[in-house]
Amino acid sequence: MILYRLRCSKGHEFDSWFKDSKTYERQEKKSLVGCAVCGDAKVTRALMAPRLGTKGNKKGAAVTPVETPPPAPTAEQIQAQQQMAAIATKMPKELREALVKVRTEIEKNCEHVGDKFAEEARKIHYGESDKRGIYGETSDKEAEELAEEGIEFGRLPWVPRGN
Repeated sequence: MILYRLRCSKGHEFDSWFKDSKTYERQEKKSLVGCAVCGDAKVTRALMAPRLGTKGNKKGAAVTPVETPPPAPTAEQIQAQQQMAAIATKMPKELREALVKVRTEIEKNCEHVGDKFAEEARKIHYGESDKRGIYGETSDKEAEELAEEGIEFGRLPWVPRGN
């Protein structure tokens, strides 16, 4: 197994395990590796410090990381990602493939606004921002508030890429 530090085109960094480097390269070439934060399929390996094991009880010198990692995802984001991964493994193959196609079209034709979805949806609704397709993340509470304000939006299961 090999651990890679990855970075998406939007600048999010995250760690991911692969069987070996060829497995990563094959999955990356087929756009099967998605950002753990926003789902972006444009992912590359980020610069990272090596993790060197030591023999026995010898204490090795501490390795200083090359870059400071981004803030960790919130507990709510992690829980949502885990729920979607669990659902994706149990859903019929045809449904999963259809949801991946929907995700691909959304990513191609809409702007990712991250955790600012509710804020940006309000700006569009009230004419403070240009009308356009957006996607991102929002809490259940924010989604409820948007619905109460009469702001139209949809919630879709964001199926993880890969197998």
